[in-house]
Amino acid sequence: MKTFRPALALAPALALALLAPLGLLAARSAPAAEQAVDVSDPEVRTDSGDLGPGPSGPFVARHGMVATSSLHASVAALETLRAGGNAFDAAVVAQFVLSLTEPYASGIGGGLFALGYEAESGTVFALDGREESPADFGPEQFRDEEGGTLPFREHATGGNAAGVPGTVAACVRLLEERGTLSLAEAVAPAARLARDGFVVSHSFAANVAAHWDRLQRFPESARLFGREDGTPLQAGDLFRNPDFAATLGRLAEHGAGDFYRGEIAADIVAAVRDASVRPGLMTPEDLAGYRAVERRPVETDYHGYRIVGMPPPSSGGISLGQMLNLLEATGFRELPRGGADSLHRLIDAQNLAFADRNRYLADADFADVPGAALLDKEYARRLADGLGLERAATVPAEAGEAGPPFWHEPAAAAADTESESTTHFSVVDEARNLVAITSTIEQHFGCGIVVPGRGFLLNNQLTDFDAAPSHADAAEAAEADPPNAPEAGRRPRRSALDGEDGEPGAKRPRSSMTPTLVFHEGEPRLVLGSPGGSRIIGITLNVLVGILDHGLDPQAAVNAPRVVARNGPAELELPYHNDKDLRRELESRGFKTTRSSRFGSVQAILVGPDGFLQGAADPRREGIALGY
Repeated sequence: MKTFRPALALAPALALALLAPLGLLAARSAPAAEQAVDVSDPEVRTDSGDLGPGPSGPFVARHGMVATSSLHASVAALETLRAGGNAFDAAVVAQFVLSLTEPYASGIGGGLFALGYEAESGTVFALDGREESPADFGPEQFRDEEGGTLPFREHATGGNAAGVPGTVAACVRLLEERGTLSLAEAVAPAARLARDGFVVSHSFAANVAAHWDRLQRFPESARLFGREDGTPLQAGDLFRNPDFAATLGRLAEHGAGDFYRGEIAADIVAAVRDASVRPGLMTPEDLAGYRAVERRPVETDYHGYRIVGMPPPSSGGISLGQMLNLLEATGFRELPRGGADSLHRLIDAQNLAFADRNRYLADADFADVPGAALLDKEYARRLADGLGLERAATVPAEAGEAGPPFWHEPAAAAADTESESTTHFSVVDEARNLVAITSTIEQHFGCGIVVPGRGFLLNNQLTDFDAAPSHADAAEAAEADPPNAPEAGRRPRRSALDGEDGEPGAKRPRSSMTPTLVFHEGEPRLVLGSPGGSRIIGITLNVLVGILDHGLDPQAAVNAPRVVARNGPAELELPYHNDKDLRRELESRGFKTTRSSRFGSVQAILVGPDGFLQGAADPRREGIALGY
């Protein structure tokens, strides 16, 4: 593999100025032939001016494209493609850079889901790098001395919230099985940027300021994200992280074994068990036993498009597929975009799918998940029979009867605490390999703990387990607990492709992360995903139907306002919420609506039938799509 040295330590404006003459940035506009979008409606819509903030059109390129929420990560990933690396190499490079430039959203102390397509073999794969619980972590970890459930704020910070990290294991497996770079080459751009430093953006500074009180509870965290005078980092400061550079250096020299069984592993365990706030249960054996797991993707057909998503422990693939089935069964495609009828269908579909998600979906190694039943077209038609445009579906909706053994009365869903602090990135290379990765450390800055001397934060992903029983009588039989409740012990990974004979693992908390691939007539057409906590599924749905049903180009679909519902009120982004007539009409039908600030950060790449790529980055965060 060729050696490459991306120019990473640049302020955004300077970087853009230097990249343009090198041909690294595709033009905003392109000839009409380059704008073809593979949707059922031949009319291509690019009129995003009425839809919200952001660029008026996608980046267009011929050979390769990356879309991330960080300029530095997009530049590094693009340079990897230009130097001869493939999409899987570029995605791993992006992840290590994002661990530095968006430490509040993802990092090597967290986990990820990777969904990919190998062009040569024509196969799709789902790689599960989700954090998992320590083997001794059970439901009692969420309870106080009287047996009641601890307030979320009390168990979201400190060592007891940290799951065993999966990002490093997933990145290494992706490189070894599908990439061309060594781990040392893949971490080099991030290590260089960590040593040289980069200018703190307004977004970075705002995140630090918003969580400064929490970070100050841990001296190492306050030191990393603070100035010498004890105040938080400010926009315009130069941020260096030599400890993280050294950690990446150890990975380059010793491999992932050091992270899971060596000196780094020992430091992670000590940080968790010796935490000054709620010490945790993680052991060296928990780290040594972690594996990134390959699972079979979930699929559904939507108007002739093959939609591929992540399986459990992500709820994203099944829930998104169920929403699409409901839209297909209710004639959504025929409705005018952005009108009350269109939003009515979107809200009902999301609410019904979320009722099933909350009741049935969890780590399928530990819970019997009725995935095939939930994605059955006839099941969607049965649910759709009760839907009309006169009245909203009742919320909170009860879960549907998705078949044995799920015949009992469904219970009310537990409170949802999944954080919006996540990141997504999409990559397409010249061979048309695709990869969509959604990566997280759960809450902003995870559990708040920076591993001393290592320069990275630990996640608080264990808070994604349901903390309370789903039934009013907590003394009921064990099977009455929700499938996403914590469960101590280790089991064979029965839903992994290596079957029940594979090495056992501990339970992994349910996620809403929804990396998604779309194919049409056997050809790859779209790769996308978003952060946004449990809103991720609805966010992805909004963008997907904007492209597939309404004929929007990917940037217009990303810019468009969103409506998200999670078995409760309809959350309307401002362009919808400010339309008083639209809101009154929805409310007259029985919907409760709430105003929402901008949510999500979709990074999407469309592969046109003419061979051109269209990249869209979400203006709601500091996203940027780059191609060549």
